[in-house]
Amino acid sequence: MNAIDFSPLFRTAIGFDRVARLLDGVRNQAETQAYPPFNIEATGDDSYVLTMAVAGFGPEDIELVVRDDQLSISGKAPQSAEGQERRYVHRGIAGRAFERRFVLADHLVVQGARMENGLLHVALKREVPEALKPRRIEIQAAAPRQPAIEQVAQAA
Repeated sequence: MNAIDFSPLFRTAIGFDRVARLLDGVRNQAETQAYPPFNIEATGDDSYVLTMAVAGFGPEDIELVVRDDQLSISGKAPQSAEGQERRYVHRGIAGRAFERRFVLADHLVVQGARMENGLLHVALKREVPEALKPRRIEIQAAAPRQPAIEQVAQAA
């Protein structure tokens, strides 16, 4: 993958260091992470479901943490039963530890997670605070103007 140098853009920009870290992080993650596979599905205008294939892992083996607009999903390798050593003729199901990180957009919150048939489903929804939502301002109509003669008569 070709590396793109964004440093000239950030030499004159102030306060965009988060964007630079985001771009570097995405490039590094794309190069190094391929396990476990996942899908991101848009289920509505402001809702998403992240589905990750975690065959062989149980809910107790997986940890989800949200910190600073970043979702981290990690799994520790499932332990085999005590005293039971397995001999594989072929091992195609990876049971290794993993960690995946996803940068969440502003106001995107994790609503919950569930496991079903070896898939971890994480529900995400954009919840924009009321103060940041656009609001319509009603325009008040002015009272009809009275002719100048009527104003003088009323004043007397």
